[in-house]
Formats: sequence, structure tokens, C-alpha cells
Amino acid sequence: MDTVWKLLAVAIYASVLLVIGYLASKRMKDIRDYFAGGKRLGFINVAFSARATGESAWLLLGLTGMGYAVGVNAFWVVLGEMLGVGGAWLIMSRRFKRLTDRYDSITVPDYLESRLRDGGHWLRLIAAGSLVVFVAIYAGAQVFATGGAFNSFLGWDHYVGAAVGFAIVLIYITQGGFTAVVWSDVFQGSLMFLGLVALPIVGFLEYTGMTHLVDTLRGIDPHLLSLHGPGPADKITGVVAPSTGGWTIGAIIGVLGLVAIGIGFWGSPQVFVRFIALRSEKEIGKGAAVALLWTIFADSGAVLVGIVGRGLYTKEQIGGHQDDILPYMAVTILPAFFAGIFIAMVLSAIMSTIDSLLVVASSAGVRDYWQKSRHPEMSDQQLVSLSKKVTLVLSLIAFGIGIGILLYDKENGVFWTIIFGWSGIAATFCPVMILSLFWSKLTALGAKCAMVAGFLGVPFFKFAAPPILTRMGQDDMVGYLGALDVLLPSFVIGFAVAVVVSVLDKKGQARLEGVAEELRDAAGRV
Repeated sequence: MDTVWKLLAVAIYASVLLVIGYLASKRMKDIRDYFAGGKRLGFINVAFSARATGESAWLLLGLTGMGYAVGVNAFWVVLGEMLGVGGAWLIMSRRFKRLTDRYDSITVPDYLESRLRDGGHWLRLIAAGSLVVFVAIYAGAQVFATGGAFNSFLGWDHYVGAAVGFAIVLIYITQGGFTAVVWSDVFQGSLMFLGLVALPIVGFLEYTGMTHLVDTLRGIDPHLLSLHGPGPADKITGVVAPSTGGWTIGAIIGVLGLVAIGIGFWGSPQVFVRFIALRSEKEIGKGAAVALLWTIFADSGAVLVGIVGRGLYTKEQIGGHQDDILPYMAVTILPAFFAGIFIAMVLSAIMSTIDSLLVVASSAGVRDYWQKSRHPEMSDQQLVSLSKKVTLVLSLIAFGIGIGILLYDKENGVFWTIIFGWSGIAATFCPVMILSLFWSKLTALGAKCAMVAGFLGVPFFKFAAPPILTRMGQDDMVGYLGALDVLLPSFVIGFAVAVVVSVLDKKGQARLEGVAEELRDAAGRV
């Protein structure tokens, strides 16, 4: 009977998504609607959509698992996300919105080509290529996580769960495009917010008081209650290093790596396309307030789920893997129907990321490559039809990658892949996006080189750098690099390459006529 109640909750959730897809398809008239919601969305829609998209299975399963493994130390991720979300909304979004309206851009590559005066389309091709590669990997990891969610909550086979979740996303996204994505994100973001706020409160009620919880955690490891934590958790295996007992160099670097996760919000296309879709820059202030409140409560709630769960359950009780703490808590302490709501909540985190990534990748392939570079004469009707087909193909590729992860590494593959995909998109785009908004001397050549450098930096620091350092006898450096992870060094390299190449690119500088004035106008008061 419990399974029936859980399935009922999931069925209601899936039905709402399918209705959203149908209604959104009725509002879609042209390519601007399919990729940017016709640029007529309000702050509530954009704020919830940007936050639901910026998170993923990593928030519901990964950050809760991190709270379980390292305790209070995981709150550094919350700080990083606050800095990332705040910087994107309060510092970057208004300039970006003004410039994209000025250039009539409907995608991020649209904006970059106009801002950098690039006429050769190579910038578009690099951007489109990097998005197709990393989005397929990132979305594939979410497909994998869908299978894991159904397995944890309902005991379904991983492959069946992945197929069911994939089918739901595929139906509503191909029919409704960006509008369906945004509307579904509001619904799914609300579920995520309420669930992450409620579950740690319910879990805490299992204790007789705060003192009992603190004493239990202190008995397990006193460093669970310290900001330096019990040691950095390996990003792939989740294994926590032995406690160092203080603020060592490794602990400091680990904290820096956790905070640096927020860098990805400073220009990633799947987030910034939401600012393009805003109906007016007057919506930005209200949207920023909603986005920041969502972040502080939902992200803190995720960490607290893990911390409370660490006091309640041993690792053996939850199945031996820290990332199962949220499903285990929900199934154990909640009535069956509400446990089903938490299944829907986990699926919301996964699907709100998959759908946004697929629309961004589809726009890269159709708008930024096929139309702009090959067939500018195509009508909107032809473009929308092609976009649905490309979205379908990319979805199938992502599904194949997700199944491949299941076959290769069912235990540990998903979170390494999510981090890799997120870092790849961020390192490729964020340095260029920041400089394009605040530095008038950034050239198209500088941006292209930076995007390639950031793109290559992620696999270099993940795969090539550790064995090179090992051969050099720098085992400590390997540990520090593991704690720092790949995003921050890849971002720094991309940023440096953009500046150096742009300064040396005299021909490119000559083509930037009027850019300084455009940036001054974009920075002006409301």
C-alpha cells in the first residue's frame, strides 16, 4: 500500500509537467518563444527557473550527502552559491539585459557575437561545440541520477527509472520549448524549496533537543561541528580524509574549492538565458531578492538534512552511501504519500536541469550554428521544427550517456560527471562573460582563445595534471588539486588568456568601435 501512495504522488507530479508542456506549446509561435520565452517573463518565473536550473541532483543528493560526510564544513558551499547567485543577479544581470535588448539577442552566443564584433562565426561555433559536449555529459549524469532516485525510493531497477524520468522530460520539453521549461521550473523549484526546508525540521523532531543532536555528532567526530570539517571528501568516491584537527593548508584549499562552486553562476548560458527572457530590467531587483532567499533556505536546508541525518542514521543503515541520506530519511520518517512527494522533489531537481540544458544545447546547434552560420534564410516555422528534432536527438544522446554511466560505475559515476559538466560549461563561458560586461577591450580573438583554454583546462586538471604531478614527486600538490577541484584553476587560466590575447590583438581592438560607449550606457542608472 505504501508503494501505491508513493506512485500516486509521482503520477500527480508527472501529470502536472505534461499539462505544462501542452499549455506552453499553445503559446509558442516562433523561434524567440522556443528559445527565450518571447522575452516576456516576469521576475518570479525567471528567479525560480534560474535557481531550479542552477541546481540539479547535486543539490538534493550531493549536497545533502556532503552535509552527512563533512558536517558544518558543507556550509561553505552555501556561501559560494550565495556569492555566485548574488553576483549574477546584482552585478551582472542588468548590464547583460540592457546589452542583449540592444543587440536583440536570444542566445548567449548571439550576445557575444554582437558585443565582440565577430563576423566570422567561429565564436558561435566554439560556443555551440562546447555546449553540445558538456551539456550532453551533464544531462547524461542527471539521467543516471533519475534511475538512482527511483531505485532508492521505490526499489525500481535503475534502467527502468532512468527511462521513465527521461520520457517525462522528453515529452514536455520538445513540445513547449523554453516556456515549458520555465513554467515547469517554477513548479519544480517550489517543490524543492518546500521539501528542503521541511525535511530537516521533521528530522530534528526525532531528537529530544539540540543538545542531543550536538552530543551525538560530537561523539561521531567533533570536527563535524567545525567549519574546517573532518577533512575534504573525495569528489569521486565520497571518502572523507582523516581529520586534521584544524586549519591546515589542505583545509583552507578545500574551503576555497567549495566556495568556488559559485563561479559557475557568473555567466553559464543555461542561467543567463533567463535574464534575456525577462520582460524588463525593472524585474531584476525583485528577482534577485527571490533568488537569494531561495538559495539561502534551500541550500542550507540541504546541508541540514545531511547533518541531522548523520546523527540519526549510520552509513550502514542508509545503504553504505552518503548520497542516499535524503531518500532514506524521507522514506523512514514520512508517511508514504509525502515520501512520494520527495521522490517528485528529487526528480524536480534532476529534470529542471535536464530540460534547461537541452534547450540551451538545442539553441546552440540550431540558432548559433545551423541558422546563423549555414542557413540564415530559414523561416521561424522551419527553425522551430528543426529545434524539436535537435532537442530529441540531444536528449537521446544524453540518455545514452546516462545509461553508459550506469553500466560503467553505478556507485560513484554520477557526481563526478555532474561536477565535470558544470565546471566545463562554467570555465568555457564565465571568464568571457564577465570581461564582456566590464572590459571594453575584450576582443573576439581573446574570447575564442579563452573559451578553448577554459574548455581544455577542465579535462587537463582532472585527468592529466594529477599523474604529471605524481611523476614529479609532488604528491601533496595532487592532494591540494583534488581538494581545489578543476573549476577555479580552469577559470583563472581562461580569464588570463582572454586578457593577454585581447591586449596583443591590435586588429581586434580596432574593430571594437562604440563598445566602450555601449558598456557605459549599460552601466548607467535605471
